[in-house]
Amino acid sequence: MHSTDIAHAPTQEPAPGDRRRWFALAIVMTAAFMDLVDVTIVNIAVPSIQRDEGATFSQIQWITAGYALAFAAGLVTGGRLGDIHGRKRVFLVGIGGFTVASALCGLAVNPEMLVASRILQGAMAALMVPQVLSIVHATFPAHERGKVFGLFGAIVGLGAVSGPLLGALLTEGNLFGLEWRPIFLINLPVGVAALVLGSRFITESKAPRALKLDLPGVALVTLALLYPLTQGRELGWPVWGYVSMAGALVVFAALVAYERAKGARDGSPLIELSLFRVKSFAAGIAVQTVFGVGLGVFFLVWTLYMQIGLGWSALRAGLTGVPFSVAVSVAAGISVQQLVPRFGRKVLQAGALVMAAGVVIYLVEADHYGLGITSWQMALPLAVMGVGMGLVVAPLTDAVLSEVPREHAGSASGLINTVQQMGNALGLGLVSVVFFGVIDEQLAPAEVGPAFVDGFTHALGWVAAVLGAIFLLMFALPKRPAQHVEGAADVEETPAAGQKKPELVP
Repeated sequence: MHSTDIAHAPTQEPAPGDRRRWFALAIVMTAAFMDLVDVTIVNIAVPSIQRDEGATFSQIQWITAGYALAFAAGLVTGGRLGDIHGRKRVFLVGIGGFTVASALCGLAVNPEMLVASRILQGAMAALMVPQVLSIVHATFPAHERGKVFGLFGAIVGLGAVSGPLLGALLTEGNLFGLEWRPIFLINLPVGVAALVLGSRFITESKAPRALKLDLPGVALVTLALLYPLTQGRELGWPVWGYVSMAGALVVFAALVAYERAKGARDGSPLIELSLFRVKSFAAGIAVQTVFGVGLGVFFLVWTLYMQIGLGWSALRAGLTGVPFSVAVSVAAGISVQQLVPRFGRKVLQAGALVMAAGVVIYLVEADHYGLGITSWQMALPLAVMGVGMGLVVAPLTDAVLSEVPREHAGSASGLINTVQQMGNALGLGLVSVVFFGVIDEQLAPAEVGPAFVDGFTHALGWVAAVLGAIFLLMFALPKRPAQHVEGAADVEETPAAGQKKPELVP
């Protein structure tokens, strides 16, 4: 689930009898669902795209990583633009652009056009998604928000379950002979309807004294994200990879220096650097980043392993993932409602270990059964992994924010999403090393299956190591959940420091 910068949420509440707010809720939830599904739906269609378009492995990585990178680079800025220009306006621009980008993806004539369209799609999602919870705050009175956020959680779970299945059905169905293209084109009618209805039913809101836009900061963040992943792969791992990583460190150093100077000059930095002096927040950001790396590696490699290595259809691969998705949804609900209030940080650490155990079981089974492995044999490790992930993802944001000063809660929540997406994109980039790095470029047809099995087990070893690192990093998180820590960040109600509470704009 994407947290958003909602520290500037309006507190003026609409009349309880105004039914338009429920239409507004359905519209913004639909947009959130589109984003969630679009992240997962593409993975399942990757082998079909590669086969039909003749895409290289590098281009396949960028079809997935390009979206994540553009989304990560634009998230904080998207929230800031909503504060400045109006959340409804920016939301409508975002969903309109997302719909156009989806059409360009579906109509792509070559891999290069598809990569560019996916980057545009991620950038538009970065405008759209940060407005969702802010619009909810502007539209619903405080006593109804608990119910609304419960619905939002259900939408997140539904997106996780339905994305791979929907992608598999659309790809296998080959509607109108379009092969994989309907996974993008399905966004068109949904996006147009959301655009028309949103312009009518969503109430405008903005922060009249919002912080200024930090364009140089945006440029530095984008460069720091894009440089190592593009140049590292294009110029050849590992020698140039290390050079590009060093270049990224230089850019990040420039970013920190610039943001520090801008904060001192006008108090409007893109990134609030003082947050990193809070131990739990700094550790939580590290956890989110590393967790994103692990997920980025696993999901792309997993899809390639099943469909290219084992030769399974997209539908079979999608159905194989159902135990994972269901386990994530169930464990997430139990984690937040029952376990974390009682056991605190130990639940998150247990989740990391359980997920690592699932990965190890999967590694052993994949190595043992080879090309003869079945979907049923994968069900156990996937369910164990899903339980572990559910124990981590649901309560992690609250744990990270629990010791953040109230006035910086919104900025912190935006940063959490940004680094998770950045980690995901980095993980997708590292697939070059941990998966393709152990597979020969020229393989005879009979060699493809065994080579992909070996690559998959090698990548799983890396994922297990990442989860072990996450377990250790979690010792720096607070022992108890946010509501048990005095002075914990209240993301829902607190305006940013030095700002008046925003008002609704008719």
